[in-house]
Amino acid sequence: MPRTRSLAWSELKLGIVGVVAIVLATAMVLAVGGEGGFFADRYPLKTKFRDVQGLKPGAVVRLGGKEVGLVRAVEFAGNEIEVVMEIRSEIRPLITDQSTAIIGSLSLLGEPIVDIRSTGQGTPLSDWAYVRGDNTGGPIAEITESAQAGLVRAEQILASVQEGRGTIGKLITDDALYVELNRFITSAQDVTRAMNRGDGTLGALLKDPAAYNSLKTSLANLQDMTARINAGQGALGRFLNDEKLANSLSTTLTNLDQVTGKMNTGSGTVGRLMNESQLYDRLNSLSGRLDQTLAGLERGQGTAGKLLHDDRLYESINTTVAEFRSMALEFKSLIAEIKKDPKKYLRVSVSIF
Repeated sequence: MPRTRSLAWSELKLGIVGVVAIVLATAMVLAVGGEGGFFADRYPLKTKFRDVQGLKPGAVVRLGGKEVGLVRAVEFAGNEIEVVMEIRSEIRPLITDQSTAIIGSLSLLGEPIVDIRSTGQGTPLSDWAYVRGDNTGGPIAEITESAQAGLVRAEQILASVQEGRGTIGKLITDDALYVELNRFITSAQDVTRAMNRGDGTLGALLKDPAAYNSLKTSLANLQDMTARINAGQGALGRFLNDEKLANSLSTTLTNLDQVTGKMNTGSGTVGRLMNESQLYDRLNSLSGRLDQTLAGLERGQGTAGKLLHDDRLYESINTTVAEFRSMALEFKSLIAEIKKDPKKYLRVSVSIF
């Protein structure tokens, strides 16, 4: 009869380690499998895409950014690719016939996932029903298209530069522009050297203490002048700070505005002259007659015209005036003689019959 062998401690430890390893492996599988693991109540759904962008079984299924299931199969179905998903049953009311599924990503460069968008409307889907697939590509496709558009634009810019279009293109391909730019840089270097040597106005300002002191004095005078103006000193300071002068100027402007308004309305002589046609016509007629009179004078018409142009009349009048002055002088002398000796010139005889 065979003898029963007792269980060694080493063998017992090996069994315990194996059981612990199985438990840990199961826990890891449950953790990787998402919320609820294998023991959660799930129901199957399907969707179709033209391009799954590398989607694999085991990928996460999200609803509104929250994990709600896993991808179980990715297979061809004609020209499209069918994706079988297992979704947690408590999410059923949120996925309806109005929901859409797109290919998303765990991160910007992460693996693709299925992202379901819920509208909050419609009828919940039954088991093995299809969620409408959105083939626009989702965020990854948008980023890819933007990157491709950027690359195309960069290629166009590089082509333009190589063809010599634009400032950078001309700078790279146009030798004349390069020469001009080189000359400009050389000239700038020459100017910098001249300034460092003290040549020119800027150089003198940088090197000559007298020029610096003069500029400093001018700035100090300008600051002093500005301070005096702000303090109301001087004519300009009073003009800017004296309220009475400002009020006087405002009153003058108001009066000028009133005068201008009266002129526009025809009040006063100037206003009537500007607005009444009769007064204007009278002045125009007077001006015309005055022009005719002056023209007659210029032609020698009339006494005044002859007086201006006839030398004989002028000489005759001049001679008459001279004779009149001579007669006046003689008469004045006679009056003086009579006053001096009246008896000589005045004789009175009285006779009695």
